[in-house]
Amino acid sequence: MIAAGLSQDAAALYDTAQRFAQREIAPFINAWDEAETFPRALYAKAAQAGLLGLGYPESLGGTRAPYALRNAVSIALSRHSGSGGVLASLFSHNIGLPPVLRHGSTQLQQQVIPPVLRGDQIAALAITEPGGGSDVASLRTTARMEGNEWVINGEKVFITSGMRADWITVAVRTGEAGAKGAGGISMIVVPGNAAGLHRTELKKMGWWCSDTAHLRFDHVRVPAGNLLGEEGGGFRIIMTNFNGERLAMSAMALGFAQACCDEALDWARQRKTFGAALVERQVIRHKLVDMQMRVASTQAWLDAVTARADGGDEGPDWVAHVCMLKNHATQTMQYCADQAVQILGAMGFMRGTRSERIYREVKVMMIGGGAEEIMKELAARQLGL
Repeated sequence: MIAAGLSQDAAALYDTAQRFAQREIAPFINAWDEAETFPRALYAKAAQAGLLGLGYPESLGGTRAPYALRNAVSIALSRHSGSGGVLASLFSHNIGLPPVLRHGSTQLQQQVIPPVLRGDQIAALAITEPGGGSDVASLRTTARMEGNEWVINGEKVFITSGMRADWITVAVRTGEAGAKGAGGISMIVVPGNAAGLHRTELKKMGWWCSDTAHLRFDHVRVPAGNLLGEEGGGFRIIMTNFNGERLAMSAMALGFAQACCDEALDWARQRKTFGAALVERQVIRHKLVDMQMRVASTQAWLDAVTARADGGDEGPDWVAHVCMLKNHATQTMQYCADQAVQILGAMGFMRGTRSERIYREVKVMMIGGGAEEIMKELAARQLGL
C-alpha cells in the first residue's frame, strides 16, 4: 500500500510526465519514427522537466526518488507518448549509470553522471554480444592491463543509444588470458570518443526512432580508474542492475497496454457500423473488459512488487516476482496491442496509430532485459523449484 504522501507525490509526477509526453513527444512521434531518430535536444528538455535525474543523489544533480515515483513517470510517459523507441533511448542512462553510481569512484561519478542528468551527454549499457544473448557468463569481450590502462577488444550488439552515447558501461572479461565463467567478468566505463571504438547502426522491427548499435572495440584504451568495483565482480553488478531494468520495463509495459486501451475505447465510441457505435456491440465491450482486466492485475502486481523494493525487501523471492511480473506485464501489453489493432480494424494496420506502433514494439519488450524463457528459469531458481 502506498503511503498517502508518497501517493500524492506519485500523482504529481505522473501529471508532469503526462504533460511532457503530450507536449514534447506525442505531436512529433510519427515523424521521428519515419526519420528513425529524434532530436538530441529532447534530453535537455527532459532534464529541465526533472525527469532524467529521478533516483540519483542531489550531489550529482539528481533527485532522490523511490521506485514508486519512478514507476509513475514510466507509466505516464509510456501511456501518453505511445513510443518505446523514444523512451528506450531517452532513458538509457537508467541502465548505464546505476553501476557507475554504486561502484564507480567518486572522481568517475563526478565526471560521468552530472552531464548525463543535465541532458548534455548520453549514457548506455553494453553487455549483449553476437551469439551470446542472455548468457552473460559466456561473454568474450576482453580487457587486459597495459601500464595504467585497460585495453579492450571485442564486440557488443543490440546496444540502445549505442550510436550516440558519450559514456558506455561495458561488460568485459578480465584476468589472466580472460578468466572463464561469471568470476572473470568486470565492468568498465568507456568514453564514446575513445579511439578504436566503431559503431554500426542496426535496423529493427520496432523502436524505429531509438538508436541501436553494433559496437566493435579494437584496442580501445581507457584509464585503470574506469573499472567499476573490483576486478572480477562484474557479474553481480550486472545481475543487480537487471532487477531495476526489469521493474522499469514492467511499468513501461503497463503504460503501453493502457495506451492501447485508451485508443481502442476512443475508436469504439466514434466508429459506427450498421447504424451503431462499435462500443454498443457486446463482443467489442467484452474485448475492452478483457483488456482492462489484464491492466488491473498488472497494476496491482506492480504496486506490490514496488512496495517491497521501496521497503528494502529485494531478496530471492522478490527477484522471482520481478521476473514473473516482467513476463506478465509484457504479455498484458501484447494482448492489449493485439486486441486494440483488431478493434481498430484496417486503421489499426495503418502507420500512425499508437496501437500499430506498440504492436510492433511489444516483442522487444518481451526479449529485452531478459527473454520470457530466461525470466521463468531465473524465477524458478530463486523460488527453489
